[in-house]
Formats: sequence, structure tokens, C-alpha cells
Amino acid sequence: MPITSRQTAASTDALSQPVTPELREWIIAQAKAGFEAPVVLQSMLDAGWKEDVATHAMEHVLRDHLETLAQAQGQPPATRVPEPDMGESPQFIDVGDRHVEVLMAMAQPRVVLFGNLLSPEECEALIAEAEPRMARSLTVATRTGGEEVNDDRTSDGMFFQRGENPVVRMLEARIARLVNWPLENGEGLQILHYRPGAEYKPHYDYFDPAEPGTPTILRRGGQRVATLVIYLNNPEKGGGTTFPDVHLEVAPRQGNAVFFSYERPHPSTRTLHGGAPVIAGEKWIATKWLRERQFE
Repeated sequence: MPITSRQTAASTDALSQPVTPELREWIIAQAKAGFEAPVVLQSMLDAGWKEDVATHAMEHVLRDHLETLAQAQGQPPATRVPEPDMGESPQFIDVGDRHVEVLMAMAQPRVVLFGNLLSPEECEALIAEAEPRMARSLTVATRTGGEEVNDDRTSDGMFFQRGENPVVRMLEARIARLVNWPLENGEGLQILHYRPGAEYKPHYDYFDPAEPGTPTILRRGGQRVATLVIYLNNPEKGGGTTFPDVHLEVAPRQGNAVFFSYERPHPSTRTLHGGAPVIAGEKWIATKWLRERQFE
């Protein structure tokens, strides 16, 4: 898989050179041949490309290539999604009033585990505000565009209006900074309470384009493009957030949060996820869904 002499010579001034058609074809050929991204990147570095330029070229070429393949297979087009600033593998992200820890990051699917998003006192304040208003949780009914009780979701829940009280406003501002997404594109914060045995079976958070009620739902802000699940307490046993397609389970720990995004409403995003049953104790979480556009 050697880079041609023409590509090598052109790479001497890589910082100012756009990605040529020849380089684009070469990167795609390596992907089709089954070479992993680190191998392709190292070959470019050996040929004289600077790392930031080579990485940028690979990301854009492969993204465009994969998008073309996806649409050829009949998948919905991809859209821009929220993205934490993960350049240089940070240990912390500054969100203005605190440093949020980066505990784990996965690229495909994009999953990031954050620590210290909320203090124990802030978690307890959200629970106290929500508890008097809890009722059997509903899910969005994509068949009709309304809401319905779903046997797969055996929790109690409620929604805060966006900016409803000081602790909600504080959290929403942190989230906007954390994932680089407009505050007004977020749905109202949902609080959920799971007792022993309660669970939420694996599901997707985007709205299925094939369902008749989806066009009605999308009028309020477009598709959901990302989710943040925030753990408000420490269950005694169970209650993790599972991602069956990638064999990942995130343990619920007070103040931590798991973020994941999905660039298209399709199972190819591998964002199937669920709330494992609570075995002992109880679980409180806050969920923030982010939309493409301003959510009304």
C-alpha cells in the first residue's frame, strides 16, 4: 500500500495543499483493502505528511466515502451532531464553573463517559425538585406523534421545562458548553426513577423515519442527534446503561454522565442502548436529548 512518488512530493508542503483527487482515491483504496486507519495514517506520516494534515484528510475523505456508501444502501443522510472537544485526549473539559472529567471515550459509536458533571448536592437538589411530580414514564409514540405508556420502560418520570429553575439552568448551560451545542436545541430535562426490577429495554433514541407520527414530532426541532444520561445517585446493584451492539455497560455513579450521538436515524449508528434492571436499591437519572434545531 505504498504512497506514490507524486503524492510524496506533493506532501512536502502539506499544510497548504488541499486533498488531491489522487490522495482521495488512495485513501479510499486502502479502506476498501481492509487496512485499519492507524496503518494508513502511519504510511502518510512516513511519506512526509504532517500528522494534523494527514488526520484531517483521512477523516474527511473517509467520512464522505462512508456517507456515499450509506446513501447508496438507502440509509437516511447524516447530519451534524454535538461533539465534545476531544482534541489532544483531554483529562478534563472546562465548562465554565467546573472541570468535567473525561473518563472514557469511544469513536464508533461516539460514546463518552464524563465524571463530575454534577456535585452530590446538585444531584440531590434535582431529585428533591422532581420527586413530588413523578408519574409513570411515557415514551414518544412515533405512530401518532403523541406519548404513550410503554411496557419496555418500567420507571417513573417527569420533565422540567427548559430553564425552569436555577439548578436546571445551571446544568443546561454546562451541557451546552460540554458538547458544543446550542442550549435552545435541547429538550426539557427528564428525571427518571427506577425501583428494584425496573428497567428500560434496549431501544434507539432517534425517531424512526418510517413511522407515520415522525413528521409531526420533527416539526418541534428536527431529529434527536445525541443523548446525555446523568446519574443522580448510586444504586446498590444493577441499573447500568448498556450498549448491546458494542458490548459496553456503563455503571451508574452519582455525578457521572454518559454521552452518545447518532448522525443518522438508523441502526448503523450502533446506538442501541438500554437501562439494565435495578437489582437492589433505586436509581435516579436525568436525561437530556439534543435536537438538530431549536426545540419548541
